[in-house]
Amino acid sequence: MGPLQPDAAELVVGLVVFFLIFGFLGKLVLPRIEKTLAERQDATEGGIERAEAARAEAQRVYEEFQAELSAARHEAAAIRQSATEEGAALLAQLRAEGLEVRDRLVAEAAVQLAADRVLAEAELREDVIRLAGELAGRIIGEPVDTLPRTRAIADEFFAELDTEAAARA
Repeated sequence: MGPLQPDAAELVVGLVVFFLIFGFLGKLVLPRIEKTLAERQDATEGGIERAEAARAEAQRVYEEFQAELSAARHEAAAIRQSATEEGAALLAQLRAEGLEVRDRLVAEAAVQLAADRVLAEAELREDVIRLAGELAGRIIGEPVDTLPRTRAIADEFFAELDTEAAARA
């Protein structure tokens, strides 16, 4: 018999074995292969989807972080600006207080200086009158400082000096 005319028994046995192997493969092996392929496809496509979801979540977190960072920068700038303004105000206040204290001290010193000048001038005038009287007494040979007119002459002299000084000023 040849290949074109097969034996009927062999053909039946071949078909039975073929259908048994086909059934075995269809029932047991093919579902496992399909399951494995589905898992691989799910892992691939699902992995891409999960990666995309994770990337989207990371992008959202990054944008939130950038927004918070921007808000923190704005807040820091506002705090710096506020501190600068407060520092300038405090500096101006301290400067004003310092000028006020300086002006008060200068005024007090001017009053004290004027009072000291008046006292010194009065003491000097008395000393000049006393010395002038002693000198005049030595020149004349008689005590002049006991004469009532001596004081009046010295006062007239100092009054003329004061008038001349006031005219120059």
